[in-house]
Amino acid sequence: MPDHTFFERDADQVARDLIGVSIFVRGVGGAIVETEAYDSDDPAAHTFRGPTRRNASMFGPAAHAYVYRSHGLHWCMNVTCGHGAGVLIRAITPDVGVAAMRARRGAVDDRLLCAGPGRLCQALGIDGRFDGLPLDQPPFTFGLREAEPTIISGPRIGISVAVELPRRFCLDGSRFLSRPAGARRPRRSA
Repeated sequence: MPDHTFFERDADQVARDLIGVSIFVRGVGGAIVETEAYDSDDPAAHTFRGPTRRNASMFGPAAHAYVYRSHGLHWCMNVTCGHGAGVLIRAITPDVGVAAMRARRGAVDDRLLCAGPGRLCQALGIDGRFDGLPLDQPPFTFGLREAEPTIISGPRIGISVAVELPRRFCLDGSRFLSRPAGARRPRRSA
């Protein structure tokens, strides 16, 4: 597992360095292939307007989980970097415990099991009870990169502010991304 100081760095660097690191929840997981970085001074961050009951984990120590509901439907998980900064885990390669992932997600194409933060949390069994848990203790375990990955950066997905910032990091060539690197779905204007 990356040690505690790994997470006590700039969110962009942590997001980039998590690509290729394996994450497991109760032994189910795989290599991280897509992340997004958020800082407290970033208008797209949940922490931009300061601490609330919902985002309290982001203002706690680094190396903890920040788990929240997105649009009231899907659980999503960030790893905290301290001081209101964190990294959204967007996608992993489903490597270990694929049968458990399929059972949680239903019979879907393996490419879609963990492609997107909501799908990923459902496949790994992550929900609100994980909010605030330390990443260096069960149910979490991490594995180090097996090789130095080729990483592509670009704009984040699903936000309406600070869209120009290249704070999404993807493993080049991965078929398990939530959306192809560089792809962006147009947002409707209000």
